[in-house]
Amino acid sequence: MRLLRTGATLLVGAGFGASVSRLLDARGREEDSDPTLGLLSRVPVLPVQTVQASELAVSPSGSGAVMKYGFPSLANIKTRESYVSSYDPRTRTASWVIERLTPASLNGPSDRKYCNFKEDESVHIFHRATNADFKGSGFDRGHMAAAANHKWSQKAMEDTFYLSNVAPQNPQMNQNTWNNLEKLCRSLTKYHLNVYVCTGPLYLPSQQADGKLYVRYQVLGRNHVAVPTHFFKVVILEKVDGKGVELRSYVLPNEPIDEKIPLERFLVPIETIERASGLHFVPNIMKRTSSLQAITAR
Repeated sequence: MRLLRTGATLLVGAGFGASVSRLLDARGREEDSDPTLGLLSRVPVLPVQTVQASELAVSPSGSGAVMKYGFPSLANIKTRESYVSSYDPRTRTASWVIERLTPASLNGPSDRKYCNFKEDESVHIFHRATNADFKGSGFDRGHMAAAANHKWSQKAMEDTFYLSNVAPQNPQMNQNTWNNLEKLCRSLTKYHLNVYVCTGPLYLPSQQADGKLYVRYQVLGRNHVAVPTHFFKVVILEKVDGKGVELRSYVLPNEPIDEKIPLERFLVPIETIERASGLHFVPNIMKRTSSLQAITAR
């Protein structure tokens, strides 16, 4: 069986997705609307310690629109003007971030030059990333919810600069392939009623010299901000006629990627991401639609 190896050449195409799936399957066997209304603007920006699913029901108003397809998990939920996230205090990064993209959300008066990365003071100081953690690290402060996705409001764009919406990313990957994937998500709003995007980090195992599998990752600064080995992006596309949903799921390694590799090569089965992240997507989606088409290759 082909396993992922640290520092190995990037596996592309179906081979990449299949390798991740086989690795995770092996481990399993061993262990057996209108954005100007403000998304969830009425909910306090505070971590939720204990949450009941009934308390997180989607509101018929625009305030709950971003969570139409449910919560992948219910730990440490945070709400912002432009996105909803689940924060992991152990890694000092989000577990996932969900945003809704429409043509209206992608246009407006906001300007990135007025935005600065900032600490999230709603996170306890023991579990909070700071700009000092990234300084001199060689990693970019990579957005989970992209700033360019929320031009409709200066406040919405500024909210994407909280460090709780950021994870350490390889600069070459962040500024090229990852940026291209973000652009692709925005372009899909031209052909779909709504585009929901869920983004987050992954920490995948690799085989070491002793033949055993280990999950190993670097940490940055005095606060030990975790550097993910990979990132995922799950894209939920509502058809214009409202009849059915298309699902695309991507996994990218947090390392330099050849710019000639097309984004389609990073498509993987959604089960790969669900197994690796501990999150659930398909059950939530199926509560909202009886027609789901999963795109795993082009």
